[in-house]
Amino acid sequence: MIQLLYTVILTQVGIILTLLFKTPLRKLVIMALDRVKRGKGPVVVSTVSGTVSVVFVSSLYSMVKIQRRTVEAGTVNPTDLVLMSKHMLEASLMGFVLFLGLMIDRLHHYIRELRLLRKTMEVAKKQNQGSEDGKSGHAEEAKALREEISVLKTKVKKLESECETKANEAKVAQAEAEAVRKQSEGFLLEYDRLLADNQNLHSQLQSIDQNLSESEGKKNM
Repeated sequence: MIQLLYTVILTQVGIILTLLFKTPLRKLVIMALDRVKRGKGPVVVSTVSGTVSVVFVSSLYSMVKIQRRTVEAGTVNPTDLVLMSKHMLEASLMGFVLFLGLMIDRLHHYIRELRLLRKTMEVAKKQNQGSEDGKSGHAEEAKALREEISVLKTKVKKLESECETKANEAKVAQAEAEAVRKQSEGFLLEYDRLLADNQNLHSQLQSIDQNLSESEGKKNM
């Protein structure tokens, strides 16, 4: 029993030393621990830990029992002394085994957490680089858009000035057309007046011719 406990302790110390230093052997140990914590491994580990804990408590109880018997007897029995030493050594070794097992579990857990943290940091770093590249690309696109907007603003201002010029020309043409219309209306009125005068003169000439013809007829009679 004691030899087995010493073997387990030495194995645990070797595993802890392997986990503490970065060597190729540490990867193999971590992979082995990962497999142990999968499937039925946790159940087996819990069973072994429970058994060792029960034996540890039993050794402590035996030590207390021997101590009480020695106190009641008032004398030290060599056999009880040997048993006391044996139980004390076994309890110490089993407690050390349980402590080292807990240390191995925590070291394995922290190493995995550290690996996940490093991977997360690498991913975040890559994302930051990608975002910086995207920002530079967006900055170039924004610069090109600003240049295009300034060109479009210049064109808009030019078109506005051309539209204003065309509007002024249209107003001038409209004013000229209005003047021509008024002038044509004056011409029409003058034409109507002249036509009326012409008709009056024509009727007057007809009446004069008629009077002359009547007067000549009377003279011939």
